[in-house]
Amino acid sequence: MSLFPTEMESERLRYERVHPEEFDAYELYEHVQAGAPHVDELTKYMTWDPHAHPKESFDWVEQAGEKFDDGEAVNYLVRPTEGERAGELAGTAGLFADWDRRRAIFGTWFRKPFWGRGYSGERAARMLELAFDRLDLELVAVAHDPENENSRRAIEKYVDRFGGHKEGRLRNEIVIDDEPRDVVQYSISREEWEQHRN
Repeated sequence: MSLFPTEMESERLRYERVHPEEFDAYELYEHVQAGAPHVDELTKYMTWDPHAHPKESFDWVEQAGEKFDDGEAVNYLVRPTEGERAGELAGTAGLFADWDRRRAIFGTWFRKPFWGRGYSGERAARMLELAFDRLDLELVAVAHDPENENSRRAIEKYVDRFGGHKEGRLRNEIVIDDEPRDVVQYSISREEWEQHRN
């Protein structure tokens, strides 16, 4: 049995672990390669660029599998379970465990056709359950680029729903295109989540 589930479901979404044993990296590459529809909008605020070659996608899948096997992190492929795009790769949902601090850091992205459907909040609710109920962590942190309004709205909505707080602006926290960038960080504690989970 692995520390992280290999698959999960929520109301409208299915989560499948990213692992080289089960996932063909070409499916990822199709959507994140340079020139793919909307990929520049997707990666504008990300710490990664569109993939120039399939090997970048294969390497990412390989690294995700190693982190899963080592109990460091899990990345899930997110697929809708209903509607005209059922089964299609919508994006990824990541949970990175900081065991020493008893916290998880969330990371996610969705392809543009899946924006505005409430998937980010649904994904967050499922990942909070994983962090607190299964992994026995005490805190979840999530951040966005200060200029990323779509992420801000989505994050604030579910942070408020689960009683969390805006921590503030962390300066020069990440690097994008070799330049340090600020992020706005939020957190939700286990106690806050337990009070607001239903």
